[in-house]
This record gives sequence, C-alpha cells and structure tokens, in this order.
Amino acid sequence: MLAPFNEMPDFARLWIYQADRKFTPDERALIEAGLKQLCEEWLAHGTPLKTSYKIEFNQFIILAVDERAAGASGCSIDSTVRLLQSLQSEVGIDFFDRQKVAFVQGEEIVLYPMPELKTLFENGILNGERITFNNALTSKGDWEQMWQIPAKASWLSRYLPKSTGVQQPQ
Repeated sequence: MLAPFNEMPDFARLWIYQADRKFTPDERALIEAGLKQLCEEWLAHGTPLKTSYKIEFNQFIILAVDERAAGASGCSIDSTVRLLQSLQSEVGIDFFDRQKVAFVQGEEIVLYPMPELKTLFENGILNGERITFNNALTSKGDWEQMWQIPAKASWLSRYLPKSTGVQQPQ
C-alpha cells in the first residue's frame, strides 16, 4: 500500500538506487508509474506492505518500507530489482552501476568513475568539502540526516591527499 514518503517512519527500511544519468520528463513519468504500481502491490508473503518512493535530483530512486506489519522478504525485494531492470531495459538507464560516484556540482549531479577518484582529489578537481551521497544507508531517518555529506566525512576520505606533516619554512 502506497503511502506519502514524508509519512514513512524514520525506521522505515530503505533502498537507494543511483541512475547513470538524469531522467528526461517522459522517463520520469514512466519510472514514477512503475514505482507507484510496485508500491501499491508490494506484498511480503501475502501481507501488504506500507511502502513509498521518492525521486531525488531526477537521478536517484529511494524506496521505503515500513516493516511493522511484515518484513520485506527476499522475494518482495527481488520484485523491486525486476522492476528496475525492466525500466533499465526500456529507457536505457543503468540503476546498478556501483563504479560511479555522484557529487553535487552547483545545481547538477556529476558522476565520476571510481578508478579516477584518487587523481581527481590529488589534482584538486574534487576536494573533501564536495558533497557526495551515501547510497548505502538503510533507514529513512539515516537518509534524512546523512545522505548528502562532504566527501571527507564519507568512505571517499581515503582518496583525499594526505598531509606530509612537514611544515614548510617561512
């Protein structure tokens, strides 16, 4: 059963999918129709689940489930993956590429390949203050508090240039 996203409890279980590009208006309409149907019909072992979705930045899909009535089962979670795979085939958007990391750049979302991150940080193209996304969060409350974070506060901090600790002469 579909509920408004803002009415989902903070402990609602969450899945975040990052697309490899921004949705066009037609793609967004198609994606929203699929997500709406999924949420309206989402069951776990025959029990309707209170679910919701949100699209952020026209590039991220956030699915939420209130598991108080029943936990999202493996089969029910698989149905979300099947929907996204179907949409992926239909519109040519990849929702499962974990080798690209999203950063906020002005009003846009820019994706950088993971193998290039160290060089991008070393060359100053990216820095520790740049906002990125923690797509591994699993609850709505955490998503609200910690989804958009500076790179230095994320797993990306390992790519930041290290200080030598040697002070330069004045």
